[in-house]
Amino acid sequence: MVPPTTRLLPLPDPHGVGSAQSYQSRHLLALPGDVLVDELETLALSRFGGARWDAAPAGTDPLVPPARTVGPGQPGVLRTSRHTTLTGPYAPSGAGLPPGTEMVFDVVCPRERGEAPYPGGGDRDGIARAFPGGMPAREEERVVAWLVATARRLGGSLRTDVGNPAAPAVVLTPDPGAAIDMTLYSDVWLDPDAARAVVARLHPRVTLATEGRSYGGPPRGIGELPLYPGEQMDPELRRAIHARADDVDIAALTTGTVLDGYGLLVDLAMDGMVAVEVGGEDRLPLLLRALPWASQGAVCYRVRWEPRDLVESQQEHPSLEHRVARKRAGEAVAAITRTLHAAAGGEIADESEFLVEPEDL
Repeated sequence: MVPPTTRLLPLPDPHGVGSAQSYQSRHLLALPGDVLVDELETLALSRFGGARWDAAPAGTDPLVPPARTVGPGQPGVLRTSRHTTLTGPYAPSGAGLPPGTEMVFDVVCPRERGEAPYPGGGDRDGIARAFPGGMPAREEERVVAWLVATARRLGGSLRTDVGNPAAPAVVLTPDPGAAIDMTLYSDVWLDPDAARAVVARLHPRVTLATEGRSYGGPPRGIGELPLYPGEQMDPELRRAIHARADDVDIAALTTGTVLDGYGLLVDLAMDGMVAVEVGGEDRLPLLLRALPWASQGAVCYRVRWEPRDLVESQQEHPSLEHRVARKRAGEAVAAITRTLHAAAGGEIADESEFLVEPEDL
């Protein structure tokens, strides 16, 4: 949040190329007034390991020591990589941004475009609409994806391709309700019955998704048949190989199994289903990797909504019926995640791998 007594500088040349060169893209990240500028650094560090303030705005408390600090009202420079910077906050005057915008960050990154979007493909966030001539690729793809996720998290908007005469700027305002899946990372393994009991406090009809069919062994007489037409293996050798394979199968079936993953299913009737997928995970969100309990990986509890209509779930403007179902499913996902956290501890991350406090769910 910018102190109310601080007067921000106006955004330089909001309709022109500004500081971007011909090989660069310029986007604007628009945020409401209740956002702390420090939050932007935290979200950048959640996605870009080398993020840092080249120049931190006055009144901020950076997680990474900045090269310098600028005076009140002066824009800072947040660098997410060697090639990408966010400069701000600026006042939004004349930037063509939605009502409620009180601060703007000017984003400059490499212009890297790939093929045009596939017609009719899923476009939940409107990115294809914003880049009809060619979708962002490589560095720009990572930056745009992060800007969309950041705007969704902070209640803001993104204005794309500012100053590009070949592609008029488009304003994207990601729907916060469209991303409801959560992941709990913990050093505690709940066995299937324990996890089912935890979730059953909220949904008594939760079921385990670990049941399978009993193995009946190989087909009768398979050890007498050639592997392929014309195969000339000695029949005794073939029988010996199959007998050895049978011994391995029997040993595996009689020594028990080590369960390294399982699932729970919660039927929401007309609202679809919530799946809880439990297993080990080595790839953790950046902000968790330095924690002692997560240094070798963690137990991962993914809580996902499976809607009845997967196609509609990826539309930018789904039907009212879908949005109502999504809201109810989101409440179920949040409640299940909170309950699992109370039992197993750890840290919660949203779909964008931004950390979430349990009380904020």
